[in-house]
Amino acid sequence: MKATYALIATAALAAKASAACFAERLGYPCCSGNEVVYTDNDGKWGVENGNWCGIADAPTCWSLSQGYPCCSSSNAEVWYTDASGKWGVENGDWCGIPTGSTGGSIGGGSIGGGSVTPSNEQYTISGNPFKGVEFYINPYYVEEVDGAIAQMSDSSLIAKAEKMKTYSNAIWLDTIKNMQSWLESNLQGAQSQHQSSGKDILTVFVVYDLPGRDCHALASNGELLANDGDLARYKSEYIDVIEGHLKTYKSQPVVLIVEPDSLANLVTNLESTPACADSEKYYLDGHAYLIQKFGVLPHVAMYLDIGHAFWLGWDDNREKAGKVYAKVISSGAPGNVRGFTDNVSNYTPWEDPTLSRGPETEWNPCPDEKRYLEAISKDFKSAGIKSVYFVSDSSRNGKKVDRKHPGEWCNQTGVGVGARPQASPVSGMDYLDAFYWIKPLGESDGTSDESAARFDGYCGHETAMKPAPEAGQWFQKHFEQGIKNANPPL
Repeated sequence: MKATYALIATAALAAKASAACFAERLGYPCCSGNEVVYTDNDGKWGVENGNWCGIADAPTCWSLSQGYPCCSSSNAEVWYTDASGKWGVENGDWCGIPTGSTGGSIGGGSIGGGSVTPSNEQYTISGNPFKGVEFYINPYYVEEVDGAIAQMSDSSLIAKAEKMKTYSNAIWLDTIKNMQSWLESNLQGAQSQHQSSGKDILTVFVVYDLPGRDCHALASNGELLANDGDLARYKSEYIDVIEGHLKTYKSQPVVLIVEPDSLANLVTNLESTPACADSEKYYLDGHAYLIQKFGVLPHVAMYLDIGHAFWLGWDDNREKAGKVYAKVISSGAPGNVRGFTDNVSNYTPWEDPTLSRGPETEWNPCPDEKRYLEAISKDFKSAGIKSVYFVSDSSRNGKKVDRKHPGEWCNQTGVGVGARPQASPVSGMDYLDAFYWIKPLGESDGTSDESAARFDGYCGHETAMKPAPEAGQWFQKHFEQGIKNANPPL
């Protein structure tokens, strides 16, 4: 009987590829390694090349004892089943399909960026979006940390790095290409994680591609220039595409950190920096457009960037900021903004009792992030802003860094990862929605190569760690110092 089935099956099998692991049937590749990052009903998952991959269980080849080879795939097509097990056909002969690996289906809850069918359910954020949810784990960062671990030999350091993979951080959509690669795949991943765990999964993205981006710096200038043509691209190729994906994947909450440094530059650098004056129109128009688009989505909460304590902390800067941000928010009607984010990619401590208003702080009444938020929350409410809540970036401010001036921002030595991502972390500050890791520790602020086109002088200063790669690229030494100095300790 087996021989008859084999003759019929041979031609069909010649044209049909069999999956190497369960993940291929779900639209994901199979892992080349075996490190398990996540487990659900389908099987064990790893991360390679910035995406999820399936890990096949070690198969048991039961057919060898009966004189038949083992099929090359544990998910080979089943042509016959008897008391021994399931049989496939390869090379014109029967083979035993290995046991110990299971196939899967989308309904069982796959993970990452595969073929996930969007849910028709509508999630609605009510209050603090970080509260009562599970935070999504960024698979790209997991892979970066795995690469860092591969370069380590100190077991205690490796243990600290392993813990870093268990915490959530933001996913930066810093180019049109990266947005196309990372937005939908991670929205799918969050939905799959929800299907598997039954919990609501919050994903945090950084919207960061304005025309003339980072007008007062060189290291992080963007792809779009401050002109009408690139503003049109920003709207049609970037914001509109993000909006489309957010409307499609509406069953899970999303937080958007909006355009770091942009509006703070309009508060302080219009007169001193021509590039900022040239960008003003596009910053304002871009913000109005995105608030109108994203601010009406019930499962999305937006936070506009407000720099940090040693940027807008002075009384006159905070007062001016209130006017600028109130104008921007009103221009985006009917869209709503949840609040603001501070200390993004910076190092200012949450609390620094050693500092006060005096010569060493250039008479800044807000020499740490806590005092800054306490003060600016009052200023923003006085300016007529109705929703004043904050997300504070604690990814790199666990230890007071070595900088000699609080304005130093590039790859500072003495860095330490700070408070873990957490909703409502400070008693008595109900306007502080969360501590969260917005800037991924280990990704460079900018290159120290003075000959590079994007070299910024701050990255060559005495307290900037050197040699440093281009902004966004992995900086191993900075990462290792950051986890050694973690506060609280990892």
